[in-house]
Amino acid sequence: MLQLLALSKRFGDVVALDGLSMTVGPGRIHGFVGRNGAGKTTTMRIILGLVAASTGEVRWKDRLATTADRRRFGYMPEERGLYPKMTALDQIVYFARLSGMTAGDAARSAAAILDVIGLGGRRDEPVEHLSLGNQQRCQLAAALVTSPELLVLDEPFSGLDPVGVDALAGVLVDQVGGGTAVVFSSHQLDLVERLSDEVTIIDQGHVVATGTVSAVRASRGADLLTVALEDGSTAWADHLPGTRVVRHDGGETVLELLAGADDQAVLDAARRAGRVRSFRREAPSLTELFREVVSQ
Repeated sequence: MLQLLALSKRFGDVVALDGLSMTVGPGRIHGFVGRNGAGKTTTMRIILGLVAASTGEVRWKDRLATTADRRRFGYMPEERGLYPKMTALDQIVYFARLSGMTAGDAARSAAAILDVIGLGGRRDEPVEHLSLGNQQRCQLAAALVTSPELLVLDEPFSGLDPVGVDALAGVLVDQVGGGTAVVFSSHQLDLVERLSDEVTIIDQGHVVATGTVSAVRASRGADLLTVALEDGSTAWADHLPGTRVVRHDGGETVLELLAGADDQAVLDAARRAGRVRSFRREAPSLTELFREVVSQ
C-alpha cells in the first residue's frame, strides 16, 4: 500500500502542494486528476524520490519508503525520455539494467514485455522510427520491465488512438490483476472514470475530493436531468427556479436540481416550451464532478 501523508512542497514562494494525503491499495487503479499546474507531477516525483517533499511522508507497506522500495516502482513520465537512435529492445534492456537487473534477466524481461504491449515485431527498430503512439507504448514497457509493485504513470494515454488506448488499458488491468498498484494522471476524465477503482481530485496543491467515483458523487449530492425538446430549443431552461444549467449540448440541456427542487416541475416547464423528445435523470460524470469541485 502507498500512503501519502500531508505532503507539502514549496518552490521558493510557490506552494506546489499543500497538505496532500492519498492512499493507493495493491491491485487497485487510482486516478489522479487536476488542472494543469495543480501539483500532480510534483506529487509523482515525490513518490519516486526525484523531488524531496518540504513536509510530509511517503509510506510504502506501512513504513517510510526507501530507495530499495522505489526500485520496485515503475515510472512513466509525461515527457518522453527515450533515446531515439536505440532500438526498442536495447532501450528497455538499458532501463532494466539501470534498475539493477542482470543482463540476462533484463534481455528476457524486455523481450517479454515488448510482446505484451504489442511491439515484439518491432523490437529491433530504432525508437525514432516508431510512431508517437508506439513510442508511448515503448515508454510504458520501460516502466513495466522490472515487474513493479507500484506503477506511477503521468498522462500515459496522451497521443494514443482509441485502439492504442484500449490496448494500454488492457495491460494496466492485467497488471492490477497480479496485485500491482497503479496511480495515473490523465485529462481524459471519461477514461479515468472507466478504469479507476478510486480517484483523487486536486486543485492548487490540495485534495478537493477523493474516493470511489460513486462516493465522490454521493459527497457532492448533485442530481442531474438531461432534457431535449424536439425543436432543439434550450432557452426555456435558462432561468428555471430550483435548477442550475450545467450545459447546453447539441439541443440537450443538462440541469442540476438544487435542494428541494422537483423534477416533475422541470418536466412541466419543458412541456410548456414544446414537445419533449427525451427526459432522463442521471448521475453526474467525473467530468461534471471535476468542473464542480475545482470551480469552488
